[in-house]
Amino acid sequence: MYDPGQLRTFLAVAQTLSFTQAARRLGLRQSTVSQHVRRLEDATGRPLFTRDTHSVELTEDGEAMLGFARSILAAHDRAAAFFGGTRLRGRLRFGASEDFVLTRLPEILESFRRDHPEVDLELTVELSGILHERLAAGLLDLVLAKRRPGDTHGRLVWQSSLAWIGAPRLRLDPDRPVPLIAFPPPALTRARALEVLEAHGRPWRVACTSASLSGLIAAARAGLGVMAHTRGLIPPGLVPVRTRLLPELGEVDFVLLHARDHAARDHGRERGGTTTREAADALAAAILASGDRLQRPAVAEG
Repeated sequence: MYDPGQLRTFLAVAQTLSFTQAARRLGLRQSTVSQHVRRLEDATGRPLFTRDTHSVELTEDGEAMLGFARSILAAHDRAAAFFGGTRLRGRLRFGASEDFVLTRLPEILESFRRDHPEVDLELTVELSGILHERLAAGLLDLVLAKRRPGDTHGRLVWQSSLAWIGAPRLRLDPDRPVPLIAFPPPALTRARALEVLEAHGRPWRVACTSASLSGLIAAARAGLGVMAHTRGLIPPGLVPVRTRLLPELGEVDFVLLHARDHAARDHGRERGGTTTREAADALAAAILASGDRLQRPAVAEG
């Protein structure tokens, strides 16, 4: 009843909330993306998006379709792999930004491991800037991280705005430098925060530096200052800090980057009977199919 190609297009639009961005991710024309969505809506008999010239939003039926689409595509991919006689194996070096530590990324990786048990998945969790460096140096095969401002490389997983966050009771003194809680260099959120503060002439001081997201969250909960963070992934116990003392931080893109995006690494060499590229492509497809789940913090147990 539901065409896998149309479902993949639907997921891309649902995750980016943009027909243009979805077309870029999928390598399709925007008219083709619109056609896929229209045909899927015809098949369901219900609108999946509300859209105008400025915005795209999921309807309630669209939200419901997210879960169905993921399940259908996962079953389709498992069947294709089974009957295609291909079993991925070898070692895949995957790097994920610290931003995803508290999200549902572990569930996606668990599903990937279940579907491809012979792939030895090696996980590196680091700052986005460091992951970019390691990918360029040939130390990683696939990276899920923030995209550098002005960079066009990578497949867009989703886009979000950055926000200043802090403890609910935090109050900033207009006569004192902004107390910053930040990752160390080369963190992209740190660079963005300093850039906008300096552009608006706001003095600042670093109140806490930590390479661990958990450490930054602890400092923010203690009221030591404010931190720049993805709006869609605000940790429990912290809230957006709304004040005229802080300038807008703008948007941030989260993308998937393959080693082959760097010319020096585009070798597709064999590892354990299959290419690293094939394993990376399979994990990238799993992440793209579930990209909307990364925009929701994982629910803590207990």
